[in-house]
Amino acid sequence: MCCINLKLSMRLFMSSSKNYNCYPSLREGLRERKQKNTIFGTALIALIIALFYSENSYSQGCCSGGSGSPIAGGASQGVLLDRQMEISTNFQHISGNKFLYHDQDTASLFDQFNTNYLYTRIAYGVTKDFTMSIESGYFINKTQIGLDGIDTVSSSGIADLILFPRYDIYNHTEETKRTEITIGLGYKIPLGNYNDSTVVYTNPNTGKQYFTTSPPIVQPTNGSHDFIFYAFFFRGYPLKKFRVFANALYVKKGWNALGEKFGDYASVGLFAGKTFFKKLGVTVQLKGEWIDKMQYDKKIDLLALYNVDVESTGSKKIFFVPQLSYSFKKLTVYALSEIPLYQYVNKIQVASQFQITFGLSYRFLTYKTVTE
Repeated sequence: MCCINLKLSMRLFMSSSKNYNCYPSLREGLRERKQKNTIFGTALIALIIALFYSENSYSQGCCSGGSGSPIAGGASQGVLLDRQMEISTNFQHISGNKFLYHDQDTASLFDQFNTNYLYTRIAYGVTKDFTMSIESGYFINKTQIGLDGIDTVSSSGIADLILFPRYDIYNHTEETKRTEITIGLGYKIPLGNYNDSTVVYTNPNTGKQYFTTSPPIVQPTNGSHDFIFYAFFFRGYPLKKFRVFANALYVKKGWNALGEKFGDYASVGLFAGKTFFKKLGVTVQLKGEWIDKMQYDKKIDLLALYNVDVESTGSKKIFFVPQLSYSFKKLTVYALSEIPLYQYVNKIQVASQFQITFGLSYRFLTYKTVTE
């Protein structure tokens, strides 16, 4: 019956279409119906995008604090010897699926966040007191997996270029101990993308795609030029093969072209280390870090445009960081992991959960020593 009615309706429509120009009222009615269908179709697409956007903007904005320290790698950095060069690289993996409301567990807003990151540093001892390094990182992936494994957002690419000079303001060696104080002033230049977009809807009829800006948590860089302030204190006891040291890092974040200023970053680390069997190093670190809340141009609605919930940025955390290293001649390999002891975040954010780093460092003199 439905097929007969459909055929009958088609015949009536076809017969009416032949005399379309003879009946103005029919012509106007069809035009009005066509306009209504067009408006309805456009509204439907807009509604789909709005529903997707509103559902994800909160979950993505919750983690919009962005990156903290742009520097990844070993325990700490002093200066090199005169005309000594260091080439080092490390691989860092971060993953987590735990969310916090302030310092309490709360419901997850997505299934998992994970990154795989390569960081490389080339440093040169210009003098015995002054070392210059050029550093950069590349994200193999930064991935946010939505609830039930859907709405996955991912990116990859180069991150930043860091110019990082360091100067030894005090260095004194005695028979039983050595003391060193180093300061540094670095500059971070964004090289990667900070405004990548994600497809949120594809029209099945026309193939037209609709995009929204990806959340900052998956962008390779935050897009700002930052200043890095650094201080390092070292006290070593060569006869006992024991050392204690500390560092402090402050990153003054700049503004990016989207009208965003990610929160400044500060950290303080206290270290103790000992060498066993002349080659095996064991180091433990207690690290405290602080990330300020994000700032933004008041003329811009960050939540609507870039999926950023400013109230869900900023945190205070304490980590325990064990590190193992093994040296063979000029080559050192190392591994470390950051274990969170305490975390407090503003509003709701993904927690620090699992981070491990593997790296190697090769140091050598750029001149040949003369032996008598």
